[in-house]
Amino acid sequence: MPDLDALRSDIDRHAESPGPAARDAFERLLDALEAGEVRAAEKGDDGTWTANAWVKRGILLGFRLGEIVDQSVPGFAFFDKDTYPTQPVGLDGGVRIVPGGSTVRRGSYLAPGVVCMPPMYVNVGAYVGSGTMVDSHALVGSCGQIGERVHLSAAAQVGGVLEPIGAAPVVIEDDVFVGGGCGIYEGTVVREGAVLAAGVILTRSTRVYDLANETVLRATEAGPLEIPEGAVVVPGSRAVDSDFGRAHGLSLSAPCIVKYRDASTDASTTLEDALR
Repeated sequence: MPDLDALRSDIDRHAESPGPAARDAFERLLDALEAGEVRAAEKGDDGTWTANAWVKRGILLGFRLGEIVDQSVPGFAFFDKDTYPTQPVGLDGGVRIVPGGSTVRRGSYLAPGVVCMPPMYVNVGAYVGSGTMVDSHALVGSCGQIGERVHLSAAAQVGGVLEPIGAAPVVIEDDVFVGGGCGIYEGTVVREGAVLAAGVILTRSTRVYDLANETVLRATEAGPLEIPEGAVVVPGSRAVDSDFGRAHGLSLSAPCIVKYRDASTDASTTLEDALR
């Protein structure tokens, strides 16, 4: 286990003014991220997720330190910062990466039991918990935090948050089911066991209508949009309440919580152990 206090001090110092040892501090940070010893965001005892700003500063430092190099492989041309190559995920990590064009970037963590279906992408600073499946064309963006036994269905997009430094990454807690084509962005927190039906889009500015409890959920000035534990969210719409909107029959996206998880929901979203 690295000395995280020393690492944080080194990152903060070099983020202000990169010195000769900046590259070494940055590589130590990537090693700690890949080992799951440090994360871009952490959950407090009160359930609040807080960004580790120093980790994000360290990731941004890597872009400043890097030089664009040729990372091409036969048949495919790639040119990127040398500080962020692909991560060599070995057999001893217990991760399945099915052939077909997936990429895991240096500085991300994949726990044993993670399954990656092609093609998918996991970006720097991301954390993916044990038993999670990242399905075809799914993205885990920079610093995205994904819990255990999550299913990110085909084409699901979990946005990344590197800037501003203090902004919380997108968080998907344990046992969440994310349907195909969903988009979760801008620091949204999806609590344990929630189900997002195919096509649900969530951002900080999204209003979510809880039909079960007859309330409206939205982000606050100090906090993110939070989807409650066990909520079942489906796409919806609401009419534009203006003369122009009514005249043109316009409506806005309005995701709706139609119920909270029950036996029938569990049956339809159960993850097959055989696939893992």
